[in-house]
Amino acid sequence: MEILFVSHKYPPSTGGMQKQSYELITGMKAHCKVHYIVYEGQESIIKFFFLLERRIRSLCRQHPNITAIHYNDGLMAAFCLLHTKYNHLRKVVTLHGLDVVFPNPVFQRHVLPKFNRYDLLIAVSEATATAAANRGLEKSKIMVIPNGVSTTPAPLASDTQIQQLYRDLGIQPECNYLVALGRPVKRKGFSWFIKHVVPHLDPAIKLIIVGPFRKEKRKIDHFLNLLPSKVKEQLMLFFGYPSDEGDIRALLQHEHVAHSVRHLGKLPLEQLQMLLSRSLAFIMPNIPVEGDMEGFGLVCLEANQCATVVLASAIDGIPDAIQHHKNGILLPPQAPAIWSQQIHTLYHDPAERKSLIDKFQTFTTATYGWDKMVLNYFKAFAQLLHSPSGNV
Repeated sequence: MEILFVSHKYPPSTGGMQKQSYELITGMKAHCKVHYIVYEGQESIIKFFFLLERRIRSLCRQHPNITAIHYNDGLMAAFCLLHTKYNHLRKVVTLHGLDVVFPNPVFQRHVLPKFNRYDLLIAVSEATATAAANRGLEKSKIMVIPNGVSTTPAPLASDTQIQQLYRDLGIQPECNYLVALGRPVKRKGFSWFIKHVVPHLDPAIKLIIVGPFRKEKRKIDHFLNLLPSKVKEQLMLFFGYPSDEGDIRALLQHEHVAHSVRHLGKLPLEQLQMLLSRSLAFIMPNIPVEGDMEGFGLVCLEANQCATVVLASAIDGIPDAIQHHKNGILLPPQAPAIWSQQIHTLYHDPAERKSLIDKFQTFTTATYGWDKMVLNYFKAFAQLLHSPSGNV
């Protein structure tokens, strides 16, 4: 079995989709012959897409035993609907969430329904699969394969390393801090949490946010504000624009917020892992945003492996990553009293918190893993390629 993988989300750029794409492609090499065309930033993304069909055809001529092609997200699949020169291949798409619910009427009416031309649609969560079926994609072609995580827990840092980290980052060692991680987009719920939960927390509990963040407005912010609201929202979603950044920036201007909340920007992985290992909890307080969704919640599993408790909203695809009281605690979105109560429970009972960490990490290691995800993809491809009808 020879498979061609195509992805524009790939290292050295970072993110959940990039990590999933890398692990899938490298992991599949243990099961079959792998070919790939990926965007690694060595040319413009426009050139990459413009030359893609030609490169696919060239690779297929060089390797005539390629029988299937995999597109790693809905954007890639939508663009490749224009391709007509390699229809002999079976075609598989992974759907991550936003690439299904993207609220552009042209996309929803005229592009997404054409995904039924593909032979297999792999959703990263039950929520993504449901969203796809609700929008007219054939249920018989939809299969759920959750993402995975490294089964090797992050190395534990020494007290000396932690103390040095606190000095480097300007963190008060005596504080109990929560950590939130990710791009500042509305669905992540960062500004909601700052407004509605932080004021009710014990003063000894602080919030640290990690991820890309600009302290000053960009020129494009002024341009976006001139656009109609729907157009602005669609552009921000399509380009992954930090839609919550302005609200977070404004909140941090208030003295009482600045005392309890810090945004550290992007951190090296090693520092992030150390920070998580000594945190009170990792939080993912997602909120519902029309036309957007969290496809899976890979970052929750990664936080598990850093020896902290995960508190996450029971919304979208997050429950596919976090199973309540098995590897984290699911809380209702936009319920500040419940969130603050759960945080205080962890704060006041360190022994129980420690037992939860051990339990949750053990479950994540046993249940999730990139090798399991890859094996499920291999089985899906094998079933597809051995099915005369092309159905799984």
